[in-house]
Amino acid sequence: MGLPHRITLEDTFRRRWQLLALTSVGAFMAPLDGSIVAVALPSMGKDLQLSFSAAMWVQAAYLLTTAVLLIPVGRLADEYGRVRFYLLGIVVFTLGSLLAALSMNGAWLIGSRIVQGVGSALMFATAAAIVTAVFPTNERGRALGINVMAVYLGLSLGPPLGGFLVDTLGWRSIFLINLPIGLVALGWGLFLLPRSERLDDAPRVDYAGAALLGAFLISLLVPLTFATEWGWAAPASLGLLLLSVVTLAGFVVVERRVMAPILDLDLLVHNRLFAAANLAALLNYMALYAVSVLTAIHLEIVQGLSASTTGLLILSQPLIMAVLSPFSGRLSDRIGSRVLTTGGMGAIAVGMLLLASMPERAPAWQVAAYLALVGLGMAAFSAPNASAIMGSVRRDQLSVASAFMGTMRTAGQALSVALLGGIAASQLGRLGGRLLFTHGGSGASGISTRAVDAYAQGYRYAMLAGAALALVGALVSLTRGAHAGAAGQ
Repeated sequence: MGLPHRITLEDTFRRRWQLLALTSVGAFMAPLDGSIVAVALPSMGKDLQLSFSAAMWVQAAYLLTTAVLLIPVGRLADEYGRVRFYLLGIVVFTLGSLLAALSMNGAWLIGSRIVQGVGSALMFATAAAIVTAVFPTNERGRALGINVMAVYLGLSLGPPLGGFLVDTLGWRSIFLINLPIGLVALGWGLFLLPRSERLDDAPRVDYAGAALLGAFLISLLVPLTFATEWGWAAPASLGLLLLSVVTLAGFVVVERRVMAPILDLDLLVHNRLFAAANLAALLNYMALYAVSVLTAIHLEIVQGLSASTTGLLILSQPLIMAVLSPFSGRLSDRIGSRVLTTGGMGAIAVGMLLLASMPERAPAWQVAAYLALVGLGMAAFSAPNASAIMGSVRRDQLSVASAFMGTMRTAGQALSVALLGGIAASQLGRLGGRLLFTHGGSGASGISTRAVDAYAQGYRYAMLAGAALALVGALVSLTRGAHAGAAGQ
């Protein structure tokens, strides 16, 4: 059967709901994997002899890889076709899942997570751009709300499914669950979509800018993750932090001089809505993402709960997000994004303050209720904020805007794991960080019991820090200005 060389506007409009469904599969896969890993980290740490910081790096390596690649991949997708890159992302993500399931040590597992991060970047850099391009303005918030709902469905299914799989089949099975999903999505995509959609007038990729951006993110996030083991004053920590400052300055200089920058800084300087909404997204994910990871460790290590029980308790946060996100997206089409996003960030801050204040042996209902409040805030924030960002740029900037939005999200998530994870580990010390997973829980020795108590105290500090970030994000959301009509800007 012949395949067309270009997708016409009429074709894409007619199949817009099918395109939304296909991109939502990718939006489901990555968070499913992330939320499952959060529940499985204690089991992985014990089996592979991971320190607390190394366990955090299992999450951070995936997020960092995605953050580094999103913007350059978005530009390449403009040149060679968004759909082609999206389907390639499914292939790479599925391959990384298989490699992770076969991991024999921590380094292998982290390397496999990097492969998954490459696939995630290919999917996330293109998904929102595909959806935004094919939906009219008055349906955009609803469509992105459904896409966000798929993210939260993955987050919702992950904890209970992950807990069940870890307790019954072992942690390796949590990666194998991605294989059938990836294969079905790939076959569907190849059947549904044309393979050739190259845009001849797309700008060339700014490889120097991409390299400097990647160097900045890596040199910033690595010391934030490992400083509790290395020491903040250690040469490696100080050297990498200094390198992050230098590479950021170099990135700004390069982007101001090249003909086709990887990131049009004018979007940040002259587009108030774009700048404020993306900064709010960065702060939102910095505050929020580590909540489920750190709370899952708290429930399993401090309270001694099983992975299955932990998964059911963690479920309350993403379930609320999944149910309410489509409604907040539709509401933003009518009233704009400022009220919803600001109120959502405020709710996240309150929820994290409550998590910080709960006792070590908090009852199940209390943990679930506080996590649900955090989920309510995220549901109010995410879809309206995404609609505002994508509606604030020209059609020829959609992929770049989508990739930049994704970079803020994944960079915020990686910073959350590094920063809040580092705060949670701040009371452990080097020895406690190595003993927490391997000897923690019921029947622990004296030193590992002290490590468990130290983690409980560090968890409180991490939740307080996250609440402070969420409050700053709420203030940033207020600066975006009033909405501009039905677009929800």
